[in-house]
Amino acid sequence: MSTQAGSTKVGSKQAELNAIEITYLRHSLGLSAAQVGELAKASEADVIAWEAGQAPVSGLAAKKLLELDETIEMQVLNTCDGIEELFKKEPKRRLSFVVYPTQAIYTQYNPEFLSSLPLTELYNTAAWRIKKECKLVLEVDVSLVALDVEAYKAYREKEGLKESRESRAKWAATQL
Repeated sequence: MSTQAGSTKVGSKQAELNAIEITYLRHSLGLSAAQVGELAKASEADVIAWEAGQAPVSGLAAKKLLELDETIEMQVLNTCDGIEELFKKEPKRRLSFVVYPTQAIYTQYNPEFLSSLPLTELYNTAAWRIKKECKLVLEVDVSLVALDVEAYKAYREKEGLKESRESRAKWAATQL
């Protein structure tokens, strides 16, 4: 199987994105042109040229963005399945998810996700998609709560909690 300029193999499939597709995929992931350039080992100018149709889309960029989109979709599916199970036992219909206002805070609190979702925007995009899916399919309202580090630390201290994803979730629930 031959590859054309601007395409790459993803598994057994060809990943080809045209200018419009790369633009909308970038927007759907919540990434800037500079961030796509960083992920694809290209410059921001390269990304702008791809999106303007002035250069073929890098095969590496197409592969990386499609992989990230697939990772997010799997996270949405797995999380929504877990929420559906939760609501079989608990009838409440409101949840809150912590999202991260900066890359530094995201990196500090989520080192386990950095290999699959290296940028806070990607994690927050996953949370947004989970919110939408939960509303549409499960009729569950999910609120996205930006982590306020000082308020979170004060809450943990007051409640005698250690740092954990569960503690962040409990703090976020108090923000509703």
